Amino acid sequence: MGTGWRPDGPADGVVIGEGVLLDTRPASVASRLCGGIVDVLALLVGAVVVAVVLGRLDVQLDAQWGRVLGVVSLVTVAVVLPATVETLSRGRSLGKLVAGVRIVRDDGGPITFRQAFVRALTGVLELWATLGSVALMCSVVHPRGKRIGDVLAGTYAARVRGAAPVRRPTPMPPALAGWAAHADVARLPDGLALAVRQFLARADKLHPASRVELGTRLCAELGAFVSPPPPAGTPPEAFLAAVLAERRRRETDVELERVRRGEEEARLLRRLPHGVPDPAA
Repeated sequence: MGTGWRPDGPADGVVIGEGVLLDTRPASVASRLCGGIVDVLALLVGAVVVAVVLGRLDVQLDAQWGRVLGVVSLVTVAVVLPATVETLSRGRSLGKLVAGVRIVRDDGGPITFRQAFVRALTGVLELWATLGSVALMCSVVHPRGKRIGDVLAGTYAARVRGAAPVRRPTPMPPALAGWAAHADVARLPDGLALAVRQFLARADKLHPASRVELGTRLCAELGAFVSPPPPAGTPPEAFLAAVLAERRRRETDVELERVRRGEEEARLLRRLPHGVPDPAA
C-alpha cells in the first residue's frame, strides 16, 4: 500500500474545541507544582473571606452543627469545588491558567465531570492528606507526569502553547467515504486515536522510510478495531484518515442529537398546560 493520499495542513499539536493549541508534550512537574500552589493560595483566600463573612454575621452554632459544617466545608473545598471548576473551565483552574497547563483526556479531548470528580476525589489522599508529596513523587516517576488521579481518570496535564487559529480537521478521503459510513469504528481506543492523529499531522516531516513503516504499523493496530477492513490497495494514510474522520462525524452527530433532545425537553417544560396558548410562542 502506498502513501499517495495525505491530509491537508500540518499541525504541531492538538487543537481542542475552543481553538486552543495544546503542546502534545505533558506539562513539567515544575509547572504543575506552580499551578497547585496558586490553587491552594486561591482556596485559602476564599476560606478567609468566608470566615470573615461568618464572623460579621455572628452565627452561633452548637458543637454538633459545627462539626457538620466543618465536614461539609472540607468536602466542598477538597472535592466539589475542584471538580466543578475543572469541568466548567474544561480542565483549567486559576493555577493551571497561570502555569499554562490544561488537564485533558489521554486522547487530547476536554475532560468530563466524571474525570474531574475522580481526580478531585483521589486528590483528598494524594494532595491534601499527604500535603502533595504522593502526587509529586508519582508525577516525577511517571513518564507523562501523571499523578494517581490522572492514572485513574485517564487524563494528563498538557502544556498550552496559546491561542491559535483552528486548523481544519482531518478530511475524509472521497474514495473511502462509502466504506467508512458502514464500518464499525466506535471501539477505537482514545490512545490509538491520538497516535494516529499525531502521525497524520507530522507525516510530511518524517523520513520517507520511517513514514511508511510507522503508517503501516498504525494501520495494523487500527485494523484490529475496524470492521470490515478497507478496500484492497487502500493507502495507509488514507485508511487512517478515513477512520478518524468517520469517528469525528459520528461523535458530532451524537452531540448534535443530544443538544436537540435537550432543547426539545426544555421547550416541553416551558409549554403551558391544558392546551393554553403560549403568547411567547
